[in-house]
Amino acid sequence: MKKILEIANKLDLNEEIELYGNYKAKINYNPENKKRNGKLILVTSTNPTPYGEGKTTLSIGLSDSLNRIGKKSIVVLREPSLGPVFGSKGGACGGGLAKVEPELDINLHFNGDFHAITSANNLLCSIIDNHIYEGNSLNIDEVVFNRCIDINDRALRNINLNNRIEHFDITPASEIMAIICLSRNIYDLKERLGNIIVGYTKEKNEVYAKDLKCVDALTILLKDAIKPNLVGTLYGNPAIIHGGPFANIAHGCNSVIGTLTALKLSDYVITEAGFGSDMGALKFFDIKCRLNNIYPDVVIINTTIKSLKYNGNDNLEKGIENLKFHIENMKRFNDNVIVSLNKFDSDLDIEIEYLKDYVENLNTKFVISTMYKDGEDGCIDLANLVLELENKKEYYMYDLNESLKEKIEKVCKHLGCSEIIYEEKALEKINNINKDYPICIAKTPFSITDDKNILGYPKDFKMKVTDIKVLNGAGFIVVYMGNILTMPGLSRDANYLNMHIN
Repeated sequence: MKKILEIANKLDLNEEIELYGNYKAKINYNPENKKRNGKLILVTSTNPTPYGEGKTTLSIGLSDSLNRIGKKSIVVLREPSLGPVFGSKGGACGGGLAKVEPELDINLHFNGDFHAITSANNLLCSIIDNHIYEGNSLNIDEVVFNRCIDINDRALRNINLNNRIEHFDITPASEIMAIICLSRNIYDLKERLGNIIVGYTKEKNEVYAKDLKCVDALTILLKDAIKPNLVGTLYGNPAIIHGGPFANIAHGCNSVIGTLTALKLSDYVITEAGFGSDMGALKFFDIKCRLNNIYPDVVIINTTIKSLKYNGNDNLEKGIENLKFHIENMKRFNDNVIVSLNKFDSDLDIEIEYLKDYVENLNTKFVISTMYKDGEDGCIDLANLVLELENKKEYYMYDLNESLKEKIEKVCKHLGCSEIIYEEKALEKINNINKDYPICIAKTPFSITDDKNILGYPKDFKMKVTDIKVLNGAGFIVVYMGNILTMPGLSRDANYLNMHIN
């Protein structure tokens, strides 16, 4: 591993660096009003298998390859959550020769960001309950802000707390995680924290965190967590890793301040959005881009033969239709869509040739990437292709001033849904919400639909809206679909069973 000061020197960062040991640092840097504007490249995916298909690995490998051919590039990623690390999916540092280091530190307590977010979240919960206990001068009748923890724990899905039924969220799905990721600076952070809706009075008036006079206390806990983290790849190239919302139950993008910082420090910025393009990528455009004057020049759809077969119940010709959906989906948003095959040694030449012909027949560029095995040499073709492209299109799924129901229906119909069913609880909330916010669809990541068992490229399916939640501090509305849960459970054969320490 290269020392973090060497990596910082590549970016001309000196006094802006706050060291966290020899290999990690915080960046205390204000990207506002800086002249440079790098080119932004978004990496998304087809609908994955439960173990992921290598978006992070591709993002790291592409950045390494761009640096290899003499370009100044930074990869900007989300932080790993302890839920997947100890659960089934594992960490989020890439793989093979396309990794960020120090891997163990990044996957665990990485510079304390998740702990700070969890602590701030639960401090606010404690303050709410203490306010009620001490006389409830704000007349809170219904509490709507949940506790959180960064562990998969199904026992916390329903708890009896002071004679009310509540549930924990996993930290990546918390509103404070979203606020950290969407705040442009610490002043923006304070304002957003103050705007969190913590409850309602009997008259259904909103009660905010700022009414509890706790915003400064929350900000003190988060004063370092808002600063982006700097680490390096195996080849000593810079990586900014900051924020960690899931893309199925949250908005799935790294922090705005991390991305803006990278765009001012380099000529090329590679970032990812979680799960398939029906999840993180839609939220990347409609939540992150639209509100921050950024837009990608290139969209790369990462796929594997394995995931396409998975989407076709082990039939590549059937499963490849899933890729067709994601190509069509991303071409609505961007002129420059590239399909990158994350090649495995088990892939057959005849399968790769079939995939290449299929993609090119859809007038889409196709490349093979081998970053896992070949490191900085594994994405050279992709890197050279990225240099040639510049996007001219800018598209959003809906207008912010449309009604909440119109926004939901536009997104669902875009996915191919022919009928939306609203549960009574959700419909009542929809009729009472009048906010010009983008929406964040929370559903299974394993299908374009809200049913994980419907694979491939389904048509004319139904989707069910089960609940609605306004994240007023974050500035978006979460729409829960199907049987989605905000607190995962551990699987029977979880990763913790195979962990050993000497």
